[in-house]
Amino acid sequence: MNTNDHTPNGFSTRAVHAGEPRPRIGGAVSMPIFQSSTFETREGESYDDIRYIRLNNTPSHDVLHQKLAALEGAESALSMSSGMAAITTSLMALLQPGAHILAQRGLYGGTGSWLVHELPKLGYTCSFFDGQHPEQWEGLVRPNTALVLCETISNPLLEVVDFDQVVQFCRRHGFISIIDNTFASPVWFNPLSLGFDLVAHSATKYLNGHTDLVAGCVMGSSVLVSRIRKCLNLFGGTLDPHACYLLQRGIKTLELRVGAQSENALQLAQWLSLRPEVRRVFYPGLSQHASHPNARKYLRGYGGMLAFELSGTSDQAVTFCQNLQLGVYAPSLGGVETLVTIPARTSHVALTPEERRKIGISDGTIRVSVGIENISDLKDDFIRGLAGAMS
Repeated sequence: MNTNDHTPNGFSTRAVHAGEPRPRIGGAVSMPIFQSSTFETREGESYDDIRYIRLNNTPSHDVLHQKLAALEGAESALSMSSGMAAITTSLMALLQPGAHILAQRGLYGGTGSWLVHELPKLGYTCSFFDGQHPEQWEGLVRPNTALVLCETISNPLLEVVDFDQVVQFCRRHGFISIIDNTFASPVWFNPLSLGFDLVAHSATKYLNGHTDLVAGCVMGSSVLVSRIRKCLNLFGGTLDPHACYLLQRGIKTLELRVGAQSENALQLAQWLSLRPEVRRVFYPGLSQHASHPNARKYLRGYGGMLAFELSGTSDQAVTFCQNLQLGVYAPSLGGVETLVTIPARTSHVALTPEERRKIGISDGTIRVSVGIENISDLKDDFIRGLAGAMS
């Protein structure tokens, strides 16, 4: 299947056209769904030419992978069944037995829990570094350290590290660098251009943007992605062809959605920071946020995620979420609708209270995935939630 090999500069142009088949299959403007688990073997083909869903090489996968690679300026890309599959499969593929990794403190709770509770069972070790204190990183290096894992914007407190220092640190020691770019999305940051080795996404979130699938992906050099692909083909964490179609469709409006979400998030964060019911707001676009200088230095926009703490109890935080009518009290993020959640009860529930306190997450921290709704309507909805929580 021939594809559109020309890669234009405009982001939305790439999101719409990259990887699309030429000539169009049956004249269809939208890429058809190849809902077949296996494909006919042609004369002269070997095992390496076999097309099979678990091998991630159906036409549905191929087109998606080219589109994903174009978004991050990568040589190669690979889709998977979830964001956690992307992280865990990548680490398992790239680490040697007994290896030690360094991970940013305050990662997504699922990632952090796997690193703390599951990775050691497999014979690996992990230490966590403070992204705001690079002078401490050298002291964490061990003879068997092999890889560094961080996030573009951390979940849920929106920390942004000095990426140049991370890349230089990894190059100095010969470590593989992996960054989870879910919160920023390729719209606002492209880590490979700065020197990171691999980029991972929970494609469930902004890349898809419509709260109707679970998917993950990694992008990077052909050499590294090939190693991960071999591992994934054996682990079996493959994305279904229909999910490939949904993700391709969502990507086409990525820049429009993320732009609207980011604009709303900045206005909502500024507004919340002036409310007497709110103790603290976490958003890298606010000048008072500790990571604002790094965010201004590296990001083209500040993203659609924010978090805040009420001047009240954890029960009042729950009441706030339950009293919203537009904002949905539900986990996940990146969709067109506004979602609110309490990390201590969802994304970071697998961590102990002490582990959460160490990374700055209180039981009353509220995380907001800001949608594309009218900002005045969102403010009115949050006034309703605040009034209910404080009554």
